[in-house]
Amino acid sequence: MKITVNQIELFYQKSGNAPQSVLLLHGNGEDHHIFDPLSEKLAADFTVYALDSRGHGASERTSDFSYEAMAQDISQFIAKLGLAPCSLIGFSDGGITALLLAARHPELVTKIAVLGANLSPADFKKKELEQLKEDYQKTHDPLIHLMLTEPNLKKTDLQQIKAEALILAGEKDVFYRKTFYTIAKTIKQSKLHILAGHNHDSYIVQNAMLYPELKAFFREKKDKGKLSSALLCLFQEFVGKYLSPRITARTRGFGK
Repeated sequence: MKITVNQIELFYQKSGNAPQSVLLLHGNGEDHHIFDPLSEKLAADFTVYALDSRGHGASERTSDFSYEAMAQDISQFIAKLGLAPCSLIGFSDGGITALLLAARHPELVTKIAVLGANLSPADFKKKELEQLKEDYQKTHDPLIHLMLTEPNLKKTDLQQIKAEALILAGEKDVFYRKTFYTIAKTIKQSKLHILAGHNHDSYIVQNAMLYPELKAFFREKKDKGKLSSALLCLFQEFVGKYLSPRITARTRGFGK
């Protein structure tokens, strides 16, 4: 299916027929098909909208790439189809878009699952950042340029997020782990899961392993009696650093 929003035509695939809507937002240089195994499972419980971002997949070509523009695309998509409030799953660039959307339009989303997202180009590990710079010098690819210059999310942006958030990342991600702790500690209602043994995309691209966790997250009710996410993240950081470098880091509660 195709829809025109924010002066650009986006392609999306709809599956399932449940009251609760979940949008899937892919990463840089990809399309909605990275979620195919996950979409198939989620469609049994939710109405799933898997989109191709501007300039990706079957969506309209453009030279106007920015995460703010992508977030505006999705906000208008949600409004035009009457999906608010809905939930989001965003991987990498899609995770950045989800963070921006939840910060700029809190009325549109109730829950966000943010997978392998960064706050700025400085979050790339040194080796990965140097490789990106080399690739850009060879190709001048605007999508690589996007990663080298954006996002520029501040803690004040994250503090505007009212949605409940699940932050996920691979143990061997391309971004420094402190990035994910910062995101989880700053969003008021959040929890963090570092996936042991996984890299930036191994747990999500053509992989449905997160289905049980995502289903539970989108279905669960907030428990105000549990510890704040900030305290849980600090404890998790201590355990991961001093007790077990390869621990699967997981927090269970939401903040007040």
